Amino acid sequence: MQSTKNLQACTKRCYEVTRADLPLCCPLPDKRLWDAHPRVYLPIEATGQVTCPYCDAEYILKDE
Repeated sequence: MQSTKNLQACTKRCYEVTRADLPLCCPLPDKRLWDAHPRVYLPIEATGQVTCPYCDAEYILKDE
């Protein structure tokens, strides 16, 4: 699996996350942050899917 550490944060992508990633924030902790928007916490628990209001990145909560 390739590291995502050097990928630009906050780009319109679709990310699969698990309950281990909660509370969910955008940008994700493993993304580079110097060029990202302010960290925002996203309420994914109720619907299983959420879109970041800053960058339109989509997050899907998958079953473990």
